[in-house]
Amino acid sequence: MAKDDATGRKKRGNRKQLGRPTIADVARLAGCSPMTVSRVINHEASVREDTRKVVQAAIEQLNYSPNRAARSLAGASQLRIALLYTNPSASYLSEFLMGCLEEASHSDVHLVVERCAFGEDEEEVIRRLTNSGIDGFLLPPPLCDEKPLLELLRQLDSRAVLVGPGTAEAEDWAVMIDEYQAAYDMTNHIIGLGHKRIGFVIGNPHQTASGQRLTGYLDAMAAAGLDVPEGLVRQGLFTYRSGIDAAMYLLDQSDPPTAIFASNDDMAAAAVAVAQRRHLDVPLDLTVCGFDDTPIASTIWPELTTIRQPIHEMASKALEMLATELRAERSGKPSDPVHLKLDYSIVRRQSDSAPGLARKVWGASRQEG
Repeated sequence: MAKDDATGRKKRGNRKQLGRPTIADVARLAGCSPMTVSRVINHEASVREDTRKVVQAAIEQLNYSPNRAARSLAGASQLRIALLYTNPSASYLSEFLMGCLEEASHSDVHLVVERCAFGEDEEEVIRRLTNSGIDGFLLPPPLCDEKPLLELLRQLDSRAVLVGPGTAEAEDWAVMIDEYQAAYDMTNHIIGLGHKRIGFVIGNPHQTASGQRLTGYLDAMAAAGLDVPEGLVRQGLFTYRSGIDAAMYLLDQSDPPTAIFASNDDMAAAAVAVAQRRHLDVPLDLTVCGFDDTPIASTIWPELTTIRQPIHEMASKALEMLATELRAERSGKPSDPVHLKLDYSIVRRQSDSAPGLARKVWGASRQEG
């Protein structure tokens, strides 16, 4: 019988005080996720034999006896999926989160959103979430390219879908666009307007999409027989601040570009701001184009011509894909990894025009006068 405490209230039993091991304790000892322990308990065929033996040994060592809730975990209808983020672009994250939230309600998924600073606390975050019963992870850029993070998830036998990588390994689940071809097509569009000196701002060097976009630009310039001297390309970080620095560098050249193609909309918006600060008209004096079609592209003036990457749809498809695969695993029918490529498009707005248009407009107005 429970004793009264000083306030006269009955003391409640504490599960931890009783020393009863939990499924999380087994997962920690076995070095895997609670979901993996649950798969072993429920005799699912999707668990590797070596993992099964380690989990069973942990169960025996702890004298763990799964209760009804633990046994039903693998068959529960609702999934718990974590969205990890560390993207510097608020516009990108806003679109991504809206796509996830919309799909989560359709797929009966409980979405957990958590910041994960790679190189600082990623292992602690991943282990804490897996031990809390998270079934799988969504990894948007730049986390989708962090190899040690992906390896840690594999070691924990936890499922993840990568969203927006430039490339993906055969064993990875991924949702992406053709980054190379999109950049190639945008560069061709700018060349088609008559530009020959086209500056390019590279994205974060740690993201594979950055390299794909740079290669697409370089190949399109080469195919058109246009030179790309060192002064026409500048490193950025996908941040507005880095876009300002890159645009200032490009426009400080003795023979500055007549167009700037930035690897995302934040950096393109920064290029517009630098041009306007220097009393250059966009697009009459300088064409500026971006990539992603995030909200900033249509909220600045002039509105940006950009590559529309369907971020909302990519997030939605990734969550749907992950939920479907997790449920298939629960039923013992896992599928092979899929690389889903979605369509992109060039959205033309007010930030591009033929080169030297300002001089042509000024000359025409003088003739009319």
